[in-house]
Amino acid sequence: MGGEMTQMIIVTVGMFAVMYFLMIRPESKRKKQEAKMRSELVVGDVIQTIGGIIGTICAVKDTSIVVETGADRVRIEFAKEAVAGKRSTPADTSK
Repeated sequence: MGGEMTQMIIVTVGMFAVMYFLMIRPESKRKKQEAKMRSELVVGDVIQTIGGIIGTICAVKDTSIVVETGADRVRIEFAKEAVAGKRSTPADTSK
């Protein structure tokens, strides 16, 4: 009976190890990369929000950013957490 219990514990620990390396660790690594990207935002960066709005940063505050969008130069303030990522070039809005 002692051998069966040891096997069960080893299998359970193995399953948790596999879950950690396949699910938890990559997610925490991705979150760290996103936090780093958001902390490095500067005026002039072209970003895309989680809602799909693309614009150029015109002001950076502690917990928010002000983004200028489109040719009509509309300015919108977003929380930094709303930034999905940086874009390499501004989107073509002349269409």
